[in-house]
Amino acid sequence: MSIADTTISAARPTWLALDKLGVLIAFIAAAGAALPFALFRANRIVPGEARSLLTALPELPAILLAAVLLIGFGTALLRFPIIAKLAVGFVVLAVLLAFIGWSGSYLTPEGDTFARVSPGAGFWLLVFAFALLVTDALTRLRFAPLVRIGILVVVAAAMALLLWSGSWNDLSMLKEYATRATAFWAEARTHMALAFGSVAIASVAGLPVGILCYKVKPVRAAVLNVLNIVQTIPSIALFGLLIAPLAWVAANVPGASDIGISGIGVAPAMVALFAYSLLPIVSNTVVGLQSVSPAAVDAAKGMGMTAAQRLMGVELPLAFPVILTGIRIVLVQNIGLATIAALIGGGGFGVFVFQGIGQTAMDLVLLGAVPTVALAFAAAVVLDAAVEMTSRGGRR
Repeated sequence: MSIADTTISAARPTWLALDKLGVLIAFIAAAGAALPFALFRANRIVPGEARSLLTALPELPAILLAAVLLIGFGTALLRFPIIAKLAVGFVVLAVLLAFIGWSGSYLTPEGDTFARVSPGAGFWLLVFAFALLVTDALTRLRFAPLVRIGILVVVAAAMALLLWSGSWNDLSMLKEYATRATAFWAEARTHMALAFGSVAIASVAGLPVGILCYKVKPVRAAVLNVLNIVQTIPSIALFGLLIAPLAWVAANVPGASDIGISGIGVAPAMVALFAYSLLPIVSNTVVGLQSVSPAAVDAAKGMGMTAAQRLMGVELPLAFPVILTGIRIVLVQNIGLATIAALIGGGGFGVFVFQGIGQTAMDLVLLGAVPTVALAFAAAVVLDAAVEMTSRGGRR
């Protein structure tokens, strides 16, 4: 390279260089812009008619959306400051979410109660691309845990405001919700009871078992091997295997059916989710206790603390971030697995997913899938922040 080339390279602004992840994000966004932005259906089950970004909206809003996407494309592609990438990512996502609702109103004929407008593949790819941009920016900025939770609360409040405003009411997913609002919230309560309840029960049972495995090595090998076997059983198979024994218990044990135990329904779903939860909690308890510094334990011994006092006052508090990481893994896992409980009458958001599959109504599938994904994401963010705050030196 000549001296002149070196001088030009040094004088070039750093933001003109390409961002490696930004190239991937820009590629996904470009693919999303080329694919259908929305789908129009004459009714809920017929194949959709693809509408591009420019035909799914009135002319001026379509041009505005294209301009915003172009700015987002350039911001992702080049090495702009990370805070600028975060701000632009949020703005593009907000515009996309607002304009897909506008598209629903624009494409639905006035007075037509049968027509359905759904987000197209292009919309979902664009949302994915700029959500990836926001996630990458948040990771690189390394905000404190409470700041991340605050951002999550603000995003949730903005989504709630968007839904409350009615701007999405002409989208097919909201029309599916309007006819099933009571059932939706009933299944939401069931889904959360299955996911959070199974994790709570597994935590109460798994923590003492983990402590026992840490203290007694022969027990550790036997217990972890059994839990590993349970973990390898496919979820649908485990749900099915529990039907016969629980049906027998309900029929032969006095009072069992009165408290809700049966071959199908919530009981086998809860038992299966509990079984899946044990391995991460027990193994993380063992790993966490093993990672406690011997110097801390020796110092506690030197202070005259008993074994129980050392366990409760020193070892468990120091191991807690690792244990909480196991609980985080289990909770996110169970929020997803609870969807399958609908196959055995357990309820939850899976009811809408499998109803939608049976009726070839993809918007009904989304009515169950989108809240599940959002709930899992929120749980992961909150528990990740909690793990960091409970770790030694974790920022608040």
